[in-house]
Amino acid sequence: MALTNRINFQNLRGDLFGGVTAAVIALPMALAFGVASGAGPAAGLYGAVLVGFFAALFGGTPTLISEPTGPMTVVMTAIIAKLVADDPENGMAMAFTVVMLAGIFQIIFGLLRLGRYVTLMPYTVISGFMSGIGVILIILQIGPFLGQDSPQGGVVGTITSLPELFSNAVVPEVMLAVFTIAVLFLMPKRFKRILPPQLVVLIAGTLLSIAVFSDANIRRIGEIPTGLPALQMPTFTAAQFQIMLIDALVLAALGCIDALLTSMVADSLTRTQHQSDKELIGQGIGNLVSGIFGGLPGAGATMGTVVNIQTGGRTALSGLVRALLLMVVVLGAAGLIAPIPLAVLAGIAMKVGFDILDWSFLKRAHSVSWKGTMIMYGVLLLTVFVDLIVAVGVGMFIANILTIDRLTKLQSQDVKTITDADEDEDLPMTPEEEALLDLANGRVLLFHLSGPMIFGVAKAIAREHNAMEDHDILVLDLHDVPMLGVTASLSLENMIQDASEHDRPVFIAGASEQAMRRLDKLGVRRFVPDEHIVSDRTQALQGALMLLDGTANSTTASVMPSSISEEPNFSEV
Repeated sequence: MALTNRINFQNLRGDLFGGVTAAVIALPMALAFGVASGAGPAAGLYGAVLVGFFAALFGGTPTLISEPTGPMTVVMTAIIAKLVADDPENGMAMAFTVVMLAGIFQIIFGLLRLGRYVTLMPYTVISGFMSGIGVILIILQIGPFLGQDSPQGGVVGTITSLPELFSNAVVPEVMLAVFTIAVLFLMPKRFKRILPPQLVVLIAGTLLSIAVFSDANIRRIGEIPTGLPALQMPTFTAAQFQIMLIDALVLAALGCIDALLTSMVADSLTRTQHQSDKELIGQGIGNLVSGIFGGLPGAGATMGTVVNIQTGGRTALSGLVRALLLMVVVLGAAGLIAPIPLAVLAGIAMKVGFDILDWSFLKRAHSVSWKGTMIMYGVLLLTVFVDLIVAVGVGMFIANILTIDRLTKLQSQDVKTITDADEDEDLPMTPEEEALLDLANGRVLLFHLSGPMIFGVAKAIAREHNAMEDHDILVLDLHDVPMLGVTASLSLENMIQDASEHDRPVFIAGASEQAMRRLDKLGVRRFVPDEHIVSDRTQALQGALMLLDGTANSTTASVMPSSISEEPNFSEV
């Protein structure tokens, strides 16, 4: 695995155009997210530069644009609010330490090759989670939208403060915010292809505030320090260390999901394949460096990535160009940013919240599955009013339980006990096998399993075992079982042991290597001799008949079909 991302100069013109366009879009978004998080606009810019540069340099998706995103900003906002409230002096430094820890966790995830598991999450959970984040972002921007600071207490605090916020609304700032939202929603698509609406409204809103509301006391970004950012030393306190670790894990997991889902979008547009583990390492390095220099955490940004690809970007050079252009803005053009009204940034952030909402699935979920709909809305409400990690944990638990229940019901239908070939027409049997079962005259019980034997099937195995009628020999048919779980294996062991205790010989037919290895570890060979472990069902039935009556071969040859009238070869049994 190469250390750096795929960088070459064969598509120089396209990568330059892609990088420049992505930078133009990133500027207003970085400022909006920096202000929304409480860390300030400079933190948003540093995050856009540092995460974007190092993720592009060391990541595994050539066209991915990484920067502060809506979901990451929502989590970071909660982290800053919590830590600053507990320790006003060191809270912000601890928040950036959480970003560093999140980056380290992402690097560890990549080194452990966990990338392929990150996105193994039901869509109902992802949809509810992302829509919940969108709702949070919208609610948290109500205060700035009305010309006031966000109330303490997050979502609940904002909702309870709504009467006060509306009664104290600053009309000029509300008008600027409404203007921002109107432009972002109503700008014709043909113009959006030429100029990013976020940049248009940023410039237009700033000029409008200067020309029309020059006498009003409008809150603006103000001066941004020029030059390189100061280093943030890792800061811990014993009381907050465990909380910081949990916050870092949440931030890291969300960043991994956000980045890899966007990488999949990039793959579909470019017909390429990203390297998920390498991408996690690149994202981790970006967030680690961003935290060290006081920047916001970031992840793969869908809007920036799509625009980069559509304007010609094909290698990681486009991401590097974008980051360097933003660095030029930070170092030399910070003075142009100072007069931007905070109400305009609130409008931009609120529009991002609307875009994060999964409108497509929200409108159709009830017609697809009512259970899926309940999971989605449950995760959404838990995300908004309880906690992000609780929402995902509860959603994953319920979704997996429902999935396992459905799989168990399906697999239980393939647990069958047969003593007569005519009992089950769904089980394909050869004429020879049917004849052998008929000759056994109900004294041989064929226990057939099919499909992966997950733990939920153990109950069906036990139920069939308890309902077994009297028989002399048990044939355990595992030919159609690709995987045998521990719990199902224990149920089969109980069945085999019970048969042995009642002096009923057991044959195991067609067991896969994995299934036989699992049964061997449980010690079933104490009850089943090696000669009773055969490769197919026919051999097992032939062996069972021979055990029933040592003279059966000579006495039954005349009544057996011509296809099996010859003496069976038991040398392999």
